[in-house]
Amino acid sequence: MVKIVNTSGKRKTAIARATFRPGSGIVRINSVPLEVYPNELVRMKISEPLLLIPNAIDEVDVAIDVNGGGIMGQAEAIRTALARGILKWHNDPQMKDVYLSYDRTLLVNDSRQKESKKPHGRGARKKFQKSYR
Repeated sequence: MVKIVNTSGKRKTAIARATFRPGSGIVRINSVPLEVYPNELVRMKISEPLLLIPNAIDEVDVAIDVNGGGIMGQAEAIRTALARGILKWHNDPQMKDVYLSYDRTLLVNDSRQKESKKPHGRGARKKFQKSYR
């Protein structure tokens, strides 16, 4: 039987779903390989879990589908899904300690959301000016 691991990550309104299968170490995001992902800053953010534990996905192919949110929200959702998947694939408690000591959001979703707009103003807190004359 082939081992398959499914994980997910969230940040703001972005949701990333990762599927880990035995393979040759290729990471694809929406069918685009990580090496040719457009933005360099986003690429570095996504590859953090891979750099913390080298050779973690040498025999694993990762397919990640991400939608919603902006590019940085998607990047943080992807890195959470990737780190969780690596942890689930290897089942090694030392890896968990490495990830948690570096950044807790690698394994725990960041639950912060945009505060909704309220009436009588332009945004969540700002109110229209009041004039007495």
